[in-house]
Amino acid sequence: STTGESWSLTLTIIYSKTDFSNPKSGWEAKVVEFFKDRLKEKDAHTWVPSLNDVPLHYLKPNSLVKFRCLIQDMFDPEFFMGAYETVDPSTNAKVLRCGRYKDVTECGVDFNSRNTVTAERQTFYCVPIPGENPWVKEISSSSRVVPSTSYAPTRQKRSYEEDDMDDMDTQPQKQREPHSGWELVYIYFLQTHGNGDCKRQETEAPSSQTASASHLDLNFPLPGEKGPSCLVKVYEDWDSFKLNDTLEVFGILSVSPALSALADEKDASSSILDPTESMETAEEQRVHSPPASLVPRLHMLYARPLPHNNPLLPSATLEDNSAFLSSTLSEMASVRAELLTYLTHVLLGDALAAEYLILHLISNVYARRDVLPLGKFAMNLSGCPAAALYTQRFYQIIQQLVPSSFYLGMSLQNMNQMRLVPKKDYVANRLVSGALQLARNTFLFLDETHLEQGQLDTTGVRNVTALGNLISWQKVDYDFNYHQMEFPCNINVLIASEGRSLLPSDCQIHLQSQVSPPNMEEYLSNIQLHPQTSSQLNKFRIYLSVARQLDYSISDEMTKSVEDDFVDMRKDDPQSVSAEDLHRMLVVARLLSLSLGQTSLTRDSWLRAKHIDMLRRSRMEQHQCVNGNEP
Repeated sequence: STTGESWSLTLTIIYSKTDFSNPKSGWEAKVVEFFKDRLKEKDAHTWVPSLNDVPLHYLKPNSLVKFRCLIQDMFDPEFFMGAYETVDPSTNAKVLRCGRYKDVTECGVDFNSRNTVTAERQTFYCVPIPGENPWVKEISSSSRVVPSTSYAPTRQKRSYEEDDMDDMDTQPQKQREPHSGWELVYIYFLQTHGNGDCKRQETEAPSSQTASASHLDLNFPLPGEKGPSCLVKVYEDWDSFKLNDTLEVFGILSVSPALSALADEKDASSSILDPTESMETAEEQRVHSPPASLVPRLHMLYARPLPHNNPLLPSATLEDNSAFLSSTLSEMASVRAELLTYLTHVLLGDALAAEYLILHLISNVYARRDVLPLGKFAMNLSGCPAAALYTQRFYQIIQQLVPSSFYLGMSLQNMNQMRLVPKKDYVANRLVSGALQLARNTFLFLDETHLEQGQLDTTGVRNVTALGNLISWQKVDYDFNYHQMEFPCNINVLIASEGRSLLPSDCQIHLQSQVSPPNMEEYLSNIQLHPQTSSQLNKFRIYLSVARQLDYSISDEMTKSVEDDFVDMRKDDPQSVSAEDLHRMLVVARLLSLSLGQTSLTRDSWLRAKHIDMLRRSRMEQHQCVNGNEP
């Protein structure tokens, strides 16, 4: 439809005389396939409103929504009534109902019915992608679906529970009666696009929700994060999902006030219940059954894995979008040259450091060989000016280029007080998040210019160790009290320091400033690309994301050529080039090729990789670190 034109989409699935109690009927798979097929149609996913963009109080309950998220925790499986019968007390008429995709059953359940089917589902606690940058949210929300004015919340200063209880009281009697026939699922989804009044009503959440949220720990991995968290109910193939997966979940929104009422009843009765009658502690009940108006339930119909969260790229994989890929590859060399010029200015005229920064930004763990992550390229940029807040401004510039990032100032206070590693809380039976519970491809900026004299306590030592393991092995050891459990990750780590970093890195390059601006703040402000230059920024954003996802290979001929070069380099001085140096040069050659849009190694790229590595090593030999150690 055209912009500003009202349109509606109605998704209705009704199977006549479907026997929900028959596990062989296969109706569940038909529902999932129906939505998968519809959502795979061109731009269909853009029709669905997003929990990331639309305030929760403005979304219609029991409607189709989507949520871009990270799986922060996985709760224990739960049982529910997949099929059950209700009895009308006035007529004794029985109706077979479906319990799937809902949290609360209808009234009048016949618990003695032989048609009752007990089913199992899994619950994931999901949060918005940690560190997702403002430009991603802005672009994602600019084309968002605006909810229909037919569901404009007129009592915005009241909570979900109050609104829904009123709805139950004022609802026409006919809507509360049992549905006729054998109904599987009825989903009604109505949207109106481009209504100004609608947008104005979205700007403010109910004050009661805001106040309640401040007292509820939503367990976000990063401090200061905002956005909804969600309990996602999964009905099929939950073993295919892993902790820290990033997904776009399409499902049925549930904010039933009965959920909060049940939770309140549990809290009130927990002190008088016999411990043998309830296996959940009061703390576990509080965490696993938060108010639905603050932590809504989302009943998954379909989930799309997200290899990236850049909204400028098509939702399909690059292989499935050959036209976009071909167009982008043809421009990569020119965009790279523009980006190199821009970053050279940011790095005070240091073109070599800018070259390595591009390689770092497109690095990606593409495989693992035993415990060794292949493709990682953690970078230590030493020689950073400590004055004038250079590193903070540098990070803000990178923040405009990458979809997700996190700045960690390595001050003594932060190291001793922050929780970097997630820890299992057995009392609440949940995984308490830490700052290193990040989505893949997140850019982590470690600022060592904040280092100061002092003593690291036990927490500080543990945090520094965790950072070292992350850089070296691309893994984080989660704390389960009695043991540790490894979780692999794929995070770009850049360490900004004055001297050589106390943390390991794959590549250290000393910043060699070619300009000495009298006012560093003014200098960086002048060269920083602002939102009005969004077209240039978007080219850089697409370039970096595409380069990370390209496949790469080395022909047998080039492999032989590299081996011969390595032998020749060691002939004159066997100590000059080690196997570790060769590995680093191969990583640089791979990234250099990808940065030019080349998916296989050429002789020119290999020679260029050797050349810039020689320049870097020569520079490092000329700069003594503060502590006197050489790289």
